[in-house]
Amino acid sequence: MEKILAYTRREAWVLEPEPSTFAPNSRWSNKDMDPVPPNWRTWTTFDYIAYWVSDAANVAVWELASSMLAIGLSWRQALPAIAVGHIITSIVMVLNGMAGARLHVGFPVLNRSSFGFWFSYFSVISRVVLSMFWFGAQTYTGSECVYQMLKAIWPSLAHLDNALAPGANITTAGIMCYSLYWLIQFPLMFVSPQKIRWLFLVKASIVPPAWLVMLVWSFVKVPSSKGLFEQPSALSGSAKSYAWLSALNSALSINTTIAVNISDFTRYAKNAQAQRVQLFIIPIAFTLVSFIGLAVTSAGVTLYSGAVLWDPLQLIDHWDNRAAAFFASFSFVIATLGTNIYANSLSAANDMTVLFPRYINIRRGQVICAILGGWALCPWEILASAQGFLSFMNGYAVFLSPIVGIMIADYWIVHRGKVDVPSMYRPRGRYRYTYGINWRAVVASMFSVPPNMPGLISSINPKIAVGSALKIYDFACIFGFAVALTVFSVLSFAFPATKTFLREAVTSEDLGEYSESERSSHIEKGVDSGILVV
Repeated sequence: MEKILAYTRREAWVLEPEPSTFAPNSRWSNKDMDPVPPNWRTWTTFDYIAYWVSDAANVAVWELASSMLAIGLSWRQALPAIAVGHIITSIVMVLNGMAGARLHVGFPVLNRSSFGFWFSYFSVISRVVLSMFWFGAQTYTGSECVYQMLKAIWPSLAHLDNALAPGANITTAGIMCYSLYWLIQFPLMFVSPQKIRWLFLVKASIVPPAWLVMLVWSFVKVPSSKGLFEQPSALSGSAKSYAWLSALNSALSINTTIAVNISDFTRYAKNAQAQRVQLFIIPIAFTLVSFIGLAVTSAGVTLYSGAVLWDPLQLIDHWDNRAAAFFASFSFVIATLGTNIYANSLSAANDMTVLFPRYINIRRGQVICAILGGWALCPWEILASAQGFLSFMNGYAVFLSPIVGIMIADYWIVHRGKVDVPSMYRPRGRYRYTYGINWRAVVASMFSVPPNMPGLISSINPKIAVGSALKIYDFACIFGFAVALTVFSVLSFAFPATKTFLREAVTSEDLGEYSESERSSHIEKGVDSGILVV
């Protein structure tokens, strides 16, 4: 009992400070925040290929493509929007990921160099909230997979009495399966980031082949001449143009969270070149999976009375073959497990380590994400309709795409890769800017986020009329990224923060040649390893 009571005291939760920390004290860093040491840099080119193949094999990617059919686009209009969107995404991933691969630090730390030590907490908190939101949505999708698996074994589950209100958008069986799936994925949150790459290697080996079988099934059941290739667009004129822009924006938005924190993964790269393969694998993998989603959904339109079953689990629900339904649903369980752990839970945990480094490491952060993100939200409300799903995709990109634009502008355009890693751990270092805030990032955010807010409000509540402002929201991701990047770059050159400009980059290796006491002295005093400010 005494041991249990001990955990009610705050001191019991304080993490052991690491002797290798790059911060002045444990208040500002812990082991998971420090630059990745060489022996932990294990990710190769093959690992990044497996990562993106497994990430593309994602229920949300399938739903994104098929929901475009539900809003009236044809496959000939939807697929180019998806392909163009992911070509742009791949370029952004490589640019933002290169900083992590070179400097071996994650997004929450790297973000301080562009936003300022204290203002960086704004983008980190935004990422935590949105990661938890997406975690809940993926958990609900996984629960649908569990439901289909259980129904394939026990068909009577479909007739289980529902004790919940009709407008709840979830049933008693649904909440039971949601709880079961949450319990299944919870133990995986204790796997370290260095070892989690094996999870998506397994996922990449199982899910794509299973979905290719579903693609073959769709063409066997409904020949292309009667299904996908003959489906016309239900839109015309300006409505079609704006629907295409919205589809392009959604294709960009679906990976905005990863675009922000891609350095959380590229920091583990064996070398900077390993992550460049993203430029090719992202558009190929995501376009292929999207085509599968379009083809199977189109077949469902023909087979099931013209209904656009954009959610693949709803389509599986119509199958009479119980074995096929079980194994297809199992592939979706694996798909959602992988994505939810390394793309949502791990991302939120990385961010939380910065907020409370004395008390939260990656493992504790994942547990917090599972509890808050898994139960405090209502993802079944978001996924209740195709239009609602697209609104959700567009909505969170309003806040994240400007962050990506500012980070890329700062690292590549303004400082040209010459940044000071040790100073990222010092609250009074060169990235303090003005009281810990880089006002250039503030202004860039003010120019890029507010113009999209009327459209976001209208998408949540269509009864609120916002006029032509809604048109900007149709390409919110592109607008936010481009405006933030441009405004930040112009302000940074017009009003340069001279203290942040270096002749060459200062990395963790530059302090590695010093003894522990010498390193601590350099960090405390803010001496930058002999690198002079220009």
